[in-house]
Amino acid sequence: MNLPDCVTLENASDYPVYVIRHPKVTGKVAVNGAHVMEWQPTSQAHPVLYLSPDAVLERGKAIRGGIPICWPWFGGHPADSTKPMHGIARILDWELLRVDVKDTHVAMLFQLKSTEASRAHWPYDFTCHLGISLGEKLEVSLMTQNTGRESFVITEALHTYLSVGDISKTVVRGLTGAKFVDTVGGQHTPHDGEEAPVTFDREVDRQYVSTGGVVIEDPAWGRKLIVDKLGSGTTVVWNPWIEKSKRLGDLPDEAFHGFLCVEAANANESAVRISPGAEHVIVTTVSVG
Repeated sequence: MNLPDCVTLENASDYPVYVIRHPKVTGKVAVNGAHVMEWQPTSQAHPVLYLSPDAVLERGKAIRGGIPICWPWFGGHPADSTKPMHGIARILDWELLRVDVKDTHVAMLFQLKSTEASRAHWPYDFTCHLGISLGEKLEVSLMTQNTGRESFVITEALHTYLSVGDISKTVVRGLTGAKFVDTVGGQHTPHDGEEAPVTFDREVDRQYVSTGGVVIEDPAWGRKLIVDKLGSGTTVVWNPWIEKSKRLGDLPDEAFHGFLCVEAANANESAVRISPGAEHVIVTTVSVG
């Protein structure tokens, strides 16, 4: 494929990454997982996505940071713990189909199809398309098409890592009153909702029943991050805090101060059944206010 001048393919023989250098935005997207590693509008003094400096860039392994695609299951496999955590989409190479460049943004379209490699973990026929638009706003859309002869059920997440100046001062608004499942420490405890915004003074790992967006207030860097979504019935909020950060080998011990995850997802009761010939789309957008 002939790439536009503002998009280059680097480390093609080892770990290929598309690097975007546009007047309005810079970014990186790995072929492995069609993983948005970096996105920063040129108007912003700080990165918007968080990428761990200790992330392992190796084909077949997930990247710590950016936007991993959790698909066709979120979390551990529901029946087989030997299968990859968070599914197969984030550990397989995707094919870039096209790149469009405008004055305001760069748009990329990736594709992943079922193969013998995918069927070893998940026995269904599918085609996934991932659209990525990088400009002042970031938009990521994942479409799942059932190309087989039987229905299948998926859970999924666009596992967005967001950079903040100080997690202890960060506030997430938009989830007040929403029911959620607390999964810290491997538990699965349902809650009816809280009458206060989400704040962080310990590990947080929650799956909220929510179809709406959130606003992340980041007073340390004097900005707000607006995260919206479509086709999603679950919002996941996660920060590993102190002890879990120490246990994660691809994350510096003190890194938890500088990020949180807010994920458009479909988990638990929001699992999606897709009939033969049908499709499902989940979208997340991130902008800076």
